[in-house]
Amino acid sequence: MNQQQLEKMRDRDGFIAALDQSGGSTPKALGLYGVGEDAWSGDEEMYSIVHAMRTRIVTSRSFGGDRILGAILFENTMDREVEGRPSAHYLWEEKNVVPFLKVDKGLAPEENGAQLMKPIPELDSLLARAKENGVFGTKMRSVIKLANPAGVKAVVDQQFEIGRRILDAGLVPIIEPEVDIHSPEKAQTEALLKEALLARLDAQESERKVMFKLTLPERDNFYAECVDHPNVLRVVALSGGYSREEANARMTRNRGVIASFSRALTEGLTAQQTDEEFDAMLDASIASIFAASRT
Repeated sequence: MNQQQLEKMRDRDGFIAALDQSGGSTPKALGLYGVGEDAWSGDEEMYSIVHAMRTRIVTSRSFGGDRILGAILFENTMDREVEGRPSAHYLWEEKNVVPFLKVDKGLAPEENGAQLMKPIPELDSLLARAKENGVFGTKMRSVIKLANPAGVKAVVDQQFEIGRRILDAGLVPIIEPEVDIHSPEKAQTEALLKEALLARLDAQESERKVMFKLTLPERDNFYAECVDHPNVLRVVALSGGYSREEANARMTRNRGVIASFSRALTEGLTAQQTDEEFDAMLDASIASIFAASRT
């Protein structure tokens, strides 16, 4: 594990840029960016267009390690280059931004009010490739929609089991059991989730640290025990459909939690903007998220 990257993630102010839209979410992300589905035919063209969008973001003068701790990449992005260098190497060597990789393959159908991750059949080889590419950690997402104890337990058990394999590979897992912001039982679901997370943390060896990516909670500082837990490197928040303004406002009320925003980071960016307009919009977005992450 890269000690400089570990220290940066543990000690520095900043946030994580989530640039990991995959096959299912890419058309929507490109639509918000002002590129319609008539702009490509087939996945390869679509991924080339979204890589151009991500390249424009990470090469912007506004994007750098002074305010951004890390960036989460999709596998297709890791396998491509930015300015002639492998994407993860460019992030760390040029921008001083710690690279992460999304490793899940999407969500299984809902059961017991929750969606587990689909199987990840090539996980071990993917982790080995990530390690070779200079990636520091991984991210994997499940979704919880209802306060169903069986569903919450299944999500947390699966997340920690795959997290164990990621730790064994020498990487740091970002465990992401997202609570749907539209859940009619959001606060009750969060209570069940925190209990399950703390139980698994308490059973884990102290040198095997994980990160959490959690929905901004209904009660301020609700995850303080996770933020302070010795087995947690960092707690980051997903925007989950909240606007950037709402997500930032909630984050300022949660001590020690930093952002890991995707849509809220790129809100307002379009392919039609000049480079000056694009950089100015991105700079304002980064500044607001950075400020909210410093509480």
